[in-house]
Amino acid sequence: MKKIAAVLMAGITAVSMCACGGASTASTTSSATASTAASAAASTAASTTASTAASTATGDGSDELTVWCWDPTFNIYAMQEAEKVYQKTDPNFKLNIVETPWADLQTALTTAGTSGDYSTLPDIFLCQDNAFQKNVKNYPDMFTDLTNSGVDFSQFGASKVAYSTVDGKNYGVPFDNGCVIGCYRTDVLQQAGYTIDDFTDITWSDFITKGKDVLAKTGQPLLSVQAGESDLIMIMLQSAGASLFDEKGSATIVDNDALKEVLSTYKELIDSGVMIQINSWDEYIATLTNAQVAGTINGCWILGSIQTAKDQSGKWDITNMPKLDKTSGATNYSNNGGSSWAVSTNSKNAELAEKFLAATFAGDTDFYATILPSSGAIATYTPAAKSDIYNEPQEFFGGDKIFSKIIGYTSKIPKNNTGVYYYEARDAVATALTNVLNGADEDSELKTAQSTVEFAMQGNGTSSS
Repeated sequence: MKKIAAVLMAGITAVSMCACGGASTASTTSSATASTAASAAASTAASTTASTAASTATGDGSDELTVWCWDPTFNIYAMQEAEKVYQKTDPNFKLNIVETPWADLQTALTTAGTSGDYSTLPDIFLCQDNAFQKNVKNYPDMFTDLTNSGVDFSQFGASKVAYSTVDGKNYGVPFDNGCVIGCYRTDVLQQAGYTIDDFTDITWSDFITKGKDVLAKTGQPLLSVQAGESDLIMIMLQSAGASLFDEKGSATIVDNDALKEVLSTYKELIDSGVMIQINSWDEYIATLTNAQVAGTINGCWILGSIQTAKDQSGKWDITNMPKLDKTSGATNYSNNGGSSWAVSTNSKNAELAEKFLAATFAGDTDFYATILPSSGAIATYTPAAKSDIYNEPQEFFGGDKIFSKIIGYTSKIPKNNTGVYYYEARDAVATALTNVLNGADEDSELKTAQSTVEFAMQGNGTSSS
């Protein structure tokens, strides 16, 4: 098992920036949105993707399926391994996997949905969680209802399932894990007289108090964030099951008590020096690997980046995140990033697609144990926690069984409403936060943010009321 653990650590390090988010900026990595450059080129690239895949949009043979997804070392690798698993049941089964960057895939979905012509779509495609509901609501005839597909959705974390659930129907099979963790340098905490247990099941006020003490005694802040990004804001909101939208999809940025507590907490973190702001994603990662800060609170995919600092092996450990002090329903658990598999209505083998997904991504713990070492794909399928590899102590993290711990956290993450205009809302709130930190009036900035989102909604023919 030591050899397996060594391979596991090396594999996760290799794909740390390719996992649930990918990479060049914080928002692309943790929020799972396409980069500006990719978006600019998406239309042309998607056209190429569509034309390349059009002749094989769905498998021609009775045992063949076409899949669109991105990232060869993560999603594509997982699909290849899932194919091998299903071939044990059906030796003639075959996947035609077409590498399709997320920006291109989203553009292809939009193009097909707008035209009403789904003929170019594959049998199965991967969809980023925060865009799932928007796509289903905009193009409901594109997605196959998987509610009665044989997938046992109760075996996944409820919050993960909620991303691909619309009007009580399931349209996606959950895949990679964006469960939020608190990850800290235990040697730094020890210098200040603390252990990882002192940062477990605590509130944000407790965290700030202890963070000030750590800063005073060691000179190291506990956290760093990329300026102008809203990842931590959204993490805090979801930890209480809160959102920027109500159940009807209306923006609820103004008079949102949970959001106000989040902004107040964020400002206190900055003003106290417990959290520092930096300018880029690369700088953020550097603060962790060069010991500029003593920890981070982010999606569990951040583990791979942390482990690039080989000299820090044994000096890190993980726990859950702090919870809001005042907001009703506050918990120590949240999510940041991730994606789920969808079956298109263009599929001529939809029943086979459903059986395949149910037997692999939603039914095989050995499959998840196989893909973890090489891809770092931590499951949201809760039975996977029983696999030996998930319960293997990890030397880099002080011998803690971090993977089974993460799956345990996943099952406790509250559901939240991402809303159709999730990205517009989080960007508007990020702008508001930046202005508040620079001295602007909070209420005025939140009103501006709400107006910005409502304008975007009206521009797309959607009322906010």
